Amino acid sequence: MSSEKTFLALRLEGPLQSWGFDSQYNRRNTGLMPTKSAIAGICCASLGFSRGSDEEQEFLTSFGAVRMTSIAIPRKGVKKGLPVRRLQDYHTVQNTKTADGKNKDCHITHRQYLTDASFGVLLEGPPPLLTRIADALENPVWGIWLGRKTCIPSAPVFAGLEENRDDALRLLIGEKSLESFTRQEEVENFAEGRDSLPDMPVSFATERRLFAPRRVRTWQEAEGI
Repeated sequence: MSSEKTFLALRLEGPLQSWGFDSQYNRRNTGLMPTKSAIAGICCASLGFSRGSDEEQEFLTSFGAVRMTSIAIPRKGVKKGLPVRRLQDYHTVQNTKTADGKNKDCHITHRQYLTDASFGVLLEGPPPLLTRIADALENPVWGIWLGRKTCIPSAPVFAGLEENRDDALRLLIGEKSLESFTRQEEVENFAEGRDSLPDMPVSFATERRLFAPRRVRTWQEAEGI
């Protein structure tokens, strides 16, 4: 592709999804929109990058400049739309290690998931990087999931790669107006945003996971469009 920017469309659909950004200790919450750290994780898994590797570090540095837009797409049931709900799982893990190296019989966590959610994600960035991601998503090295390993996609994640933003959006929302959907857009300037999310991945290394803040603005769907 010859343009300076290209647009990669992703489809995130599955019975369960979980987009953590403020999880602490034994409570693993989910946001209502996909996080950039999770999308970066999907890309790294598709590309086959090991946690903490030099390849991963180089990729995350480049991925930081990619702008991301998330779109909540209502799912249709037999007679009406399916409501998106939060599901909380009472989760137990046996034989975990404590800080002093001893075994703990049972560790309890509360984990949240979204049910019946569907999202479109638009990534805007340099053609070489997004083309590489697109190729990997079509033939991933490792399995990919929607936030957690229990959240398996029910449709192909790769929706298409386009030179034009409108063409890429059309792959996700058809001919409908973007303003008719609830969406979260990453902004270039701080003043344009309304929230800062700690979900810009700096490192996925197990011993030093690190995230930076990302400035976003969320728009609610406009009725009647």
